[in-house]
Amino acid sequence: MGKAEILQEIENMTVKDLADLVEMIEERFNVSAAMMAPVAVAPAPGEGGGAEGGGAEAETYKVLLTNPGQKKIQVIKEIKEITGKGLKECKELVDNLPATIKEGVGPDEAASLKEKLEAAGAEVELKQ
Repeated sequence: MGKAEILQEIENMTVKDLADLVEMIEERFNVSAAMMAPVAVAPAPGEGGGAEGGGAEAETYKVLLTNPGQKKIQVIKEIKEITGKGLKECKELVDNLPATIKEGVGPDEAASLKEKLEAAGAEVELKQ
């Protein structure tokens, strides 16, 4: 498994799974999370963004579709998977741009959704 594949797997993990992974790395390699501060700090805003007690410090984003690109059907399918809406509703979102795909998401989830939609050929913006 290459570095890019490992990174992709990490991006798809839940916060709990990521915390468990950090703990396993600490034990296996006899290191502390403080030594890996840039990696360990990244998920923290996502935890606050989805939790009720997030407070004013939690950053939330709106995932905005600006252009479906050449693969409109793929983008509609991806939006359906993300939102859980029906095909008709997803097609209406794509036909009436710019369209908000999801609101109030943490930075990690927003980046992940943007990546998925861009992989399907769409142009996406993240707004705070």
